Amino acid sequence: MVLWGLVLGTLLVAVVGCLWLLGLFRQRRPQEPPLDKGFIPWLGHAMAFRKNMFEFLKYMRAKHGDVFTVQLGGQYFTFVMDPLSFGSILKDAQRKLDFVKYAEKLVLKVFGYRSMQGDHRMIHSASTKYLMGDGLEDLNKTMLDSLSLVILGPTGQSLDAGCWREDGLFHFCYNVLFKAGYLSLFGCTKNQEQDLLQAEELFVQFRKFDLLFPRFVYSLLGPWEWLEVARLQRLFHRMLSVNHNLEKNGISNWISYMLQCLREQGTAPAMQDKFNFMMLWASQGNTGPNSFWALLFLLKHPEAMRAVREEAAQVLGEAKLKARQSFGIEISALHHTPVLDSVMEETLRLGTAPTLLRVVHGDHMLKMASGQEYLLRSGDIVALFPYLSVHMDPDIHPEPTAFKYDRFLNPNGSRKVDFYKSGKKIHHYTMPWGSGVSICPGRFLALSEMKLFVLLMVTYFDLELVDPDTPVPPVDPRRWGFGTTQPSREVRFRYRLRPAK
Repeated sequence: MVLWGLVLGTLLVAVVGCLWLLGLFRQRRPQEPPLDKGFIPWLGHAMAFRKNMFEFLKYMRAKHGDVFTVQLGGQYFTFVMDPLSFGSILKDAQRKLDFVKYAEKLVLKVFGYRSMQGDHRMIHSASTKYLMGDGLEDLNKTMLDSLSLVILGPTGQSLDAGCWREDGLFHFCYNVLFKAGYLSLFGCTKNQEQDLLQAEELFVQFRKFDLLFPRFVYSLLGPWEWLEVARLQRLFHRMLSVNHNLEKNGISNWISYMLQCLREQGTAPAMQDKFNFMMLWASQGNTGPNSFWALLFLLKHPEAMRAVREEAAQVLGEAKLKARQSFGIEISALHHTPVLDSVMEETLRLGTAPTLLRVVHGDHMLKMASGQEYLLRSGDIVALFPYLSVHMDPDIHPEPTAFKYDRFLNPNGSRKVDFYKSGKKIHHYTMPWGSGVSICPGRFLALSEMKLFVLLMVTYFDLELVDPDTPVPPVDPRRWGFGTTQPSREVRFRYRLRPAK
């Protein structure tokens, strides 16, 4: 009897422990946000969230209001949907909300890179030095050369003026910007034909990884897909190895600086290879998809296309090809395109949907703009989803689902920065790059690359949709929360090089 008592006692403790781990015993404490655990132990609302994050959060906000906590796969997330209350989360004067630890776990899982102390500051320091000011100007010139190489070919003969070509718009934008960005950042050899072939192969493999990425992050891959992800990771580590870099010229100062810092810290070459993979993803995973949305919106809105082309003609003058091998654009023109700037800002508002996450270290009281206070529990994650709470807020942006190319222009043509919610001026009226400590350090380079690409396409090419009546495709729901959204289907278009005048 004593023995059976011990066995039953042990089983009871084990069952209680399991139930505790599954979250069944968690209850809402005084001053905590509304708690919605869902009906499935441990998983909670994970399946509905992963199926369509946007629709799930719309439903939860309608049910619970602007602040609520949900269980997603054993972890509790508190979503804050009031943009007037974002400031205290993003500034976090008490340093109770941590971004770095969560990011370190993610990059280890996705890229195999084990972060070292100070990496976050090092990347931001390198980006400030080489992705702004004179450093950015130099990289923009390299990017222009790379775009010329990718689009026109090594001899400039890959396109014949007046000859229409057809492609998928998403594939075209992603392919061109990826290859040009890769060559600009990671350098070239003396064999341009071989460089283009390698960049194309890298893009093919990158897209395979990209398609698996959302379910990889959520650990929802099948057995064969896990093997494929592992194969792709090894491939990128090999193709982006620091030993391979020694064979190249023109590696960007940005990449070189960061690798030098890693070497000085004693980081092993194999880990530097994984760092390169991480930086390739960070720099090239969003510019192509964003440029797709920009060109599609311009093609669907002729008045916007006319305005951008008129501005381009004023800023650039007569567009010419230099010896049919490069596009003759002055990089300084990128500073004088308020209409294009507004187009890109509107595109980013409609096409980017990142999730901003902070881990709560120690119970923390969050004060809302309304004056109400909520207790955040240690170990939970605070989440912001600006696409729903800011970009699609009709109070901030009237007709939020509509593309308005001049939404971010004042009547005098200057940039519009004054937006309001509930009669109060709002600081975070768009958040495509994140904000605070998690703001994208490469945002100025990314924006310059996209603007440069769009300028080239509208200036040097005639563009048209194969089916002018094709609607703008809906967003692939699997991409919500992962930066730039992607379309649920391809859009066919035609392009041809304009004849030289």
